[in-house]
Amino acid sequence: MKLPSLPVLDPGRKAAIQAHLDDLTKPLGALGRMESLGLQLAWIAGDLRPTDPEAFILTFGGDHGIAKHGVSAFPQEVTAQMVANMAFGGAAINVFCKANRIQHRIIDAGVASPCAFPNVSQRNVVRGTADPLAGPAMTRQQAEASLQAGLDEVAALPNFGFALLGLGEMGIANSAIAALLVSVFAGIGPEASVGPGTGVQGEALNHKLAIVKQVLAKHKPDPKDPISALAAVGGAEFGAMAGAMIAGAARGWAVIVDGYIAGAAALVALALEPRVKDFLFWSHRSAEPGARKLLEKLAIEPVLDLNLRLGEGTGAALAVPILRCACAMMREMATFSGAGVSKQN
Repeated sequence: MKLPSLPVLDPGRKAAIQAHLDDLTKPLGALGRMESLGLQLAWIAGDLRPTDPEAFILTFGGDHGIAKHGVSAFPQEVTAQMVANMAFGGAAINVFCKANRIQHRIIDAGVASPCAFPNVSQRNVVRGTADPLAGPAMTRQQAEASLQAGLDEVAALPNFGFALLGLGEMGIANSAIAALLVSVFAGIGPEASVGPGTGVQGEALNHKLAIVKQVLAKHKPDPKDPISALAAVGGAEFGAMAGAMIAGAARGWAVIVDGYIAGAAALVALALEPRVKDFLFWSHRSAEPGARKLLEKLAIEPVLDLNLRLGEGTGAALAVPILRCACAMMREMATFSGAGVSKQN
């Protein structure tokens, strides 16, 4: 399939952005990580003074055949029930988006039950993936269709020159799929990538680990063939998030990764288009153990660390006001050279 091309961000521009940062009326480095966030946002926006960005969060729903092996504390029907809850405004992501001036869209990418609820975009490519212990979770065509669903959802958004795009998900058993993808694309073995997800502990967690190991042994997914690897282990919402990340970056937008599940989708996007890295902001350090290992492996410092492990896009929504403040800092703070304030010696 053909993916959109990304704008080339000129590394040479960073020196001018840094000079602007250093000229702001504050001691050098006094605003800490807000300064590195502001630098990256200005670099993406192509503007020393980025506009106040509109923000969008897309929450993709999907179900997984691996759920039949008891890897989650909740039954599969909860996916559609939670999609309905979001559709009617009752989920955490709804509350956070409303509080932070974020436009929220809910997308059925692969839920097992039809989600004919108000405010749910219909992009279903598979009514729940197949059991990966019996065969591939998806066909290659379904995996490509899931990527296309994400591309199409971003294409349907207003075409601002610069904006914030957050990606989240809802899907029972998708922490097991995240562990599989993290093992494949980040080389972090199942012992480190498998975690409690919805809250499995003890023998149930050991069982989840054993299932993940069996799936990896059966398929031996090749990270050099990202679409086949995605098809082998699933799932549709991961492909859709990866497609949306690529599409957002292609627009020249800042793309916000939510938690562990979205982080695994980001690995798929990076395998398909490594230059997506320049556009990504990792919203928070999830409480899921594999997420912490992944951030360590990628040497990434996330925007927040709030012990979250919900998904939905909640961490991305909470990061939005921080990123908007970083843009405002770049755009509105006075400079030493312009304000006539003496710089530090």
